[in-house]
Amino acid sequence: MKSQSVVTDLRRKVFAAVARVAYESENVEGDLEEIPFLITPDETPRYRESIYRERQIASERVRLAMGLSLRPANKPVHITAGVDKSTIAEKYYEPPLMQVIPSACDKCPDNEYYVSDQCRNCVSHACIKNCPKEAVSIVDGKAFIDQSKCIKCGRCKAACPYDAIAHHVRPCAAACGVKAISSDEYGRAHIDTEKCVACGQCMSSCPFGAIADKSQIFQLIQAIKKGDEVVAAVAPAIIGQFGAKATPGRMKSALLELGFKDVYEVAVGADVGCIAEAHHYVEEVATGKVPFLFTSCCPAWAVLVKKQFPDLASEVSQELTPMVATARSIKVNRPDARVVFIGPCAAKKLEASRRTVRSYVDFVITFEELAGMFEAKGINVEKAEELPVRLQATGAGRGYACAGGVASAIEGSIKEYFPDTEVKIQHAEGLADCRKIIMLAKAGKLNGYLIEGMGCPGGCVAGVGTIIPPERAKIVVEQTVKSSEEKFPAKEMGDLAEKLGKMN
Repeated sequence: MKSQSVVTDLRRKVFAAVARVAYESENVEGDLEEIPFLITPDETPRYRESIYRERQIASERVRLAMGLSLRPANKPVHITAGVDKSTIAEKYYEPPLMQVIPSACDKCPDNEYYVSDQCRNCVSHACIKNCPKEAVSIVDGKAFIDQSKCIKCGRCKAACPYDAIAHHVRPCAAACGVKAISSDEYGRAHIDTEKCVACGQCMSSCPFGAIADKSQIFQLIQAIKKGDEVVAAVAPAIIGQFGAKATPGRMKSALLELGFKDVYEVAVGADVGCIAEAHHYVEEVATGKVPFLFTSCCPAWAVLVKKQFPDLASEVSQELTPMVATARSIKVNRPDARVVFIGPCAAKKLEASRRTVRSYVDFVITFEELAGMFEAKGINVEKAEELPVRLQATGAGRGYACAGGVASAIEGSIKEYFPDTEVKIQHAEGLADCRKIIMLAKAGKLNGYLIEGMGCPGGCVAGVGTIIPPERAKIVVEQTVKSSEEKFPAKEMGDLAEKLGKMN
């Protein structure tokens, strides 16, 4: 399957290499130390100016893929330092989840205006005339911006008739909707962990692959090898991620070949949350008891509310997220099972490490990390055996994968079971827009509304752990929703929601 970038290729190589070591190696430390030399196997650099920098970056990627933190820059530390504490099945993420690899960061300029070669030194000199600080002048027959005087207002760029002035913005900072990216003392990107909600948009936007998150694939494979009853809970966004021929039956076959004991559809958990939030809206919001209801299934959105608008935290739904509802229902019937959530989202990794969640969700891996595991075992999902599967979710639950799908599912359920209730919905995608809609709600502009927030523009299909382009994934999910035999969850699923409990 064609990847979306060379950075994606490099990440996949590291995940596959680490998974291969986990499955096969009898000399874990030695084989992990060898991975950077597999990425750059000879004296010819492929991605950077030297093989030494390439191997340094690959070394840090290996550590993150092992769930370990980056090494200090001022101390001699082996790649495998601390690996003995990670070669176990019981290992949770240690914050920070998102980390900047110093040797990979290219120190991109942030919010600076530069004159390009398109400048024709026109007679108008509109750039000079419109600059309020006299930062623009003509040097060697071309406009020049004095960065010490520039106040980043952009008037010169707006005035230039040839669009000869470029606005350079650090890609990771531009993608961060909570403004958690700044520069350190060396000009490298720095993530403010107090602001970060672990959405991972900075990671997917960095063209140098300088930001990466921690993985649990090594620990997951240890649990499988140990013989634990490891089961997969698969998010609805998986549709289409592993190829057009990767049917649910073939996906189940491939997962069983990896060592999973069984496979569950997380969209069923979405159905549980859908009907529970429909009840909540009808009983609490529509009656005016509470001003509005924030959905809770996107952890980045929920954490944004709790971190930046703590006075509105009580308005975030306390119904179980699809991941947690699915995991709790699995544990009811299989108390000894170890549940692995497989999805598109980096923020789910931190949700699973919450004290009240970690006893139900044992591991979280992304589709990208799962692809590395398949590669390590030589498994092609599209060519796997077609096994019989019994799909139980409705179109409503499967639609959670796309932005607007959560609100749409709840709205549809209300109209189905409470037809006399007027439903008002709003949704936002991308954290910058999410902040705006929260501020509108706080100002009293959205009273009576069900408000859905998605940290990733496009929803879960655009999560940073996905494999295919979001626009293609959206089409496949929408087709699946449309073809689902049952459109909305049964009203009685509210009883199951009561039994499973709330988020706390």
